[in-house]
Amino acid sequence: MSAQVKFWFDVSCPFCWITSRWIKEVEKVRDITVEWVPMSLAVLNDGRDLDPTYMKMMEANWGPARVFAAVATEHPESVDELYTVLGKMVHNEGNGGRKGFGGYDDLIPVALEKVGLPASLAAVANTDEWDGALREFHAGAMDSVGDEVGTPVVKLGDTAFFGPVLTRIPRGEEAGKIFDGAFALAEYPHFFEIKRTRTEDPEFN
Repeated sequence: MSAQVKFWFDVSCPFCWITSRWIKEVEKVRDITVEWVPMSLAVLNDGRDLDPTYMKMMEANWGPARVFAAVATEHPESVDELYTVLGKMVHNEGNGGRKGFGGYDDLIPVALEKVGLPASLAAVANTDEWDGALREFHAGAMDSVGDEVGTPVVKLGDTAFFGPVLTRIPRGEEAGKIFDGAFALAEYPHFFEIKRTRTEDPEFN
């Protein structure tokens, strides 16, 4: 039976991007079915008193998250592909960490065109039209895993976790073995958390 995976993502998050590319590798070597769902670091940090520079990044993150909320609602079959296309533009092409509202406005229309989605979707990045839907998608992640977590949230079978947080993308059978271990932990009802201090930055190659 195909293993069920639900993956909540924010396209702006580099660690989320690496974890998502691991899952894409797992798709090649294990029988899994993945549902891709937007969440939002901007929603998570809305109203918090945080570092001003970081909050400028959160302003920029609203735009793509709103677009993904619209796509997940109206074109759910395209969420996976759009995440791959826009994620590559943000992370692999060095466009991450932008600041201020509209920070990703130049990338969003290009990504939509590559995926074959309506160009009109780009306009929702700068309106609150889809904020309600975005908050609902985000709440789904929080309801599954609890508070005080970031991205990604990954549900393996019936259990959701924050992470795993990776700094490199496992490939091939290595990706499958790591998935097997993660899924085994998820199936044990009394497992909750593993964590250690991160000592290196993410690499996307």
